[in-house]
Amino acid sequence: MKSSRRNFLAAGIALPAVTTFANVSGTARMEPPAPAAGAMPLRKLGKTGLSVTPVAFGCMITSDASVIEKAADLGINYFDTARGYQSGNNERMVGAALKSKRKQLVISTKSHAGTKEAALADLDTSLKEIGTDYVDIWYLHAKTKAEQITDELMEAQRIAKQQGKIRFAGVSTHGGFDSVFPAAIGKKHFDVILTSYNFAIADQVEKHIAAAKAAGIGVVAMKVMAGGFRTNREGSPVREKLNREGAFLAALKWCLRSGSQVDTTIPSMTDMDQLDENLKAMTVPFSDADTSVLAAQLRGITPMYCRACGGCEGQCPKGLPVPELVRFAMYSDGYGQFALGRENFLALPQEVRAVRCSDCSECAVQCRNGVHVAARLTRAQELYA
Repeated sequence: MKSSRRNFLAAGIALPAVTTFANVSGTARMEPPAPAAGAMPLRKLGKTGLSVTPVAFGCMITSDASVIEKAADLGINYFDTARGYQSGNNERMVGAALKSKRKQLVISTKSHAGTKEAALADLDTSLKEIGTDYVDIWYLHAKTKAEQITDELMEAQRIAKQQGKIRFAGVSTHGGFDSVFPAAIGKKHFDVILTSYNFAIADQVEKHIAAAKAAGIGVVAMKVMAGGFRTNREGSPVREKLNREGAFLAALKWCLRSGSQVDTTIPSMTDMDQLDENLKAMTVPFSDADTSVLAAQLRGITPMYCRACGGCEGQCPKGLPVPELVRFAMYSDGYGQFALGRENFLALPQEVRAVRCSDCSECAVQCRNGVHVAARLTRAQELYA
């Protein structure tokens, strides 16, 4: 165990005491109140009444339950999972790790289903796997267009609220911000929006975050590391360079900096060292040195990182979903999660999976942000097809 991690975790950040409140079905639930002196800081999540730590826990790629348990012991009180993560196994692990503290915590999960019936079936499975009778936030997952936020999916959330199975309705988006945010805000249905947000895409999403906050909607930031890359394979020069320069801590500090309007963040954490580093982001202010580090990181990741601007939509004559394929390649090259990338790739239609970019003499897709599209799509096809 590294000395820095041991010393930091030994500091014993206090877990706040808990108080009760009533959920939508009238059943008593537990929520952390405002922190006592020296305790973990908390922020209000929109108008939900939930108080959450600025650094929460994105469980998507975590396979070590002890890291989740330690995070809860130290005071992190919001944990995010999804029905599809790790082929459904992630929810089970998260539930087992948090069982003893369930009523002190905020837990969210997600469904990618496209119909009311399928979504409600997903929710029932999620509750069973997590081992809880409710989740605090249930997201309609990965919407990129307004028309994907359908009346029947919102009806599924209303039914789930009435049944006491969820407390708050959410929607998540990896991109398509100009479409998804106005739709989500305008429907006056959602309590929380989970959105990609990091230093590389700030100019696309910050105005929408401000609009959501003005409407009283809670905002949770994901993809805060702009592509991961810290969990890349051991010995990778990219990983070693970014670790050495403190780019990952700087990226998280940027999301929490003064002036940021996000309520909380859900960075992935796979080991105790990452937990240690992410906790530091709540106590060490963002600096000019961090700005320089992130400028250098942006130059380095530009050929690989999709900023979800939507500029390439419809450009591929073979109909490839370019942003999605670039993201799937990132899951392996950035997060070190081959299985996650392959699972997403295999969920694409067969005619899309059959396309090979190497058959084209030149790529018709030109990324205005500098992503090497042909190389990234070919990489995804080589990895997963």
